[in-house]
Order: sequence, then structure tokens, then C-alpha cells
Amino acid sequence: MKTSIAAIHARQILDSRGTPTVETEIILADGSTGIASVPSGASVGTYEAIELRDLDMKRYDGRGVLKAVSNTNDVIGPKMKGMDALAQRILDKTLNDLDGTPNKDKLGANSILSVSMAAAVAAS
Repeated sequence: MKTSIAAIHARQILDSRGTPTVETEIILADGSTGIASVPSGASVGTYEAIELRDLDMKRYDGRGVLKAVSNTNDVIGPKMKGMDALAQRILDKTLNDLDGTPNKDKLGANSILSVSMAAAVAAS
């Protein structure tokens, strides 16, 4: 299938405010690619999805996202490989099921959203 996910790779980048964020690249079987980065959220409400941060005060005042990058590369990537990027609803359900928490605090909303967005870009 031309639109099946062949590879997923995430990395830490800095957003326009110099804050670390997750960027994910998805490559499809036909060579199409999609890249998406997740901006830092400003909301801190009780019901907000959790943006996973490293909390290592020696790096970016604890705001690094290497844990989220690792979750994307090591947990999410292997599960998403081979899935159809055109099946956005199924991809998103798979991502939510992998995390299994209501506020995305296991894998991080930043990991999950970057994969979902990159898949949509690659499929387009």
C-alpha cells in the first residue's frame, strides 16, 4: 500500500520562542513525507492534556522533551509502522489506546499530537 507508514522519526527542536518541542517526520511507502512540530501550550487547566517534559533542570530549565521524543521513536513508531496514513481516525484511536490515560500523561500529548499531525501531512 503506497500510503502505509514506512518510518517515523522524532527529534527535539526549538520553537519560535526558544522552547524545546517535539518534531516528528513520517515517511510513507511511496516516499511521501510529512513533518509536524507541536508548539508549547500555554493552558494549564485541570483537564488539559499533559505536555511531557524531562524536568532535568540542567537542560532548558527542565523543559526538554527527550522523553517525549523517545516515546515517539521507541513506543509509538513501531506500533504505527505499516498503518495507512489515510486512515486518520484509526491512527488517532491507536495513539489514544497506546497511551491509555485521559490526559495523555503516559506518552505525552506532545508525542501523540506530533505523530497525528505528521501522518495527516504525509497523507495529504
